[in-house]
Amino acid sequence: MAMNIALIAHDRKKDEMVNFVIAYEHVFEHHRLFATGTTGTRIMEQTNLQVHRFMSGPLGGDQQIGALVATNEMDLIIFLRDPLMAQPHEPDIIALLRLCDVQGIPCATNIATGEILVKALDRGDFAWRELVHKYKPGVEE
Repeated sequence: MAMNIALIAHDRKKDEMVNFVIAYEHVFEHHRLFATGTTGTRIMEQTNLQVHRFMSGPLGGDQQIGALVATNEMDLIIFLRDPLMAQPHEPDIIALLRLCDVQGIPCATNIATGEILVKALDRGDFAWRELVHKYKPGVEE
């Protein structure tokens, strides 16, 4: 089953994200990718992947992805944060991470955890998300 995956990277982490996606392009090509503005553009420029782009993070992109998390429509988030740089939209970032915890959405905030999650995705370890989608609360069959 194709999963919905969000890719977000702060400015000083964008090169790292692009290199990460290039390394795992063979995994990502089987899923639906979403990203905030510039991150999505850079990924599409340097891979053969299609990415649904939202607004830039500071302009509301984190909140747009958060809306999908809140409705349990996002399956995995890789958010390469820059912990050494203050972000003007820090409340949006914290809200997105909180929503991931509320909904039980796997969320990596560094490359090491991102790699573990992508390898698990490649092995099929996220099949449990199919049940989440099938029995989504408030959705009638």
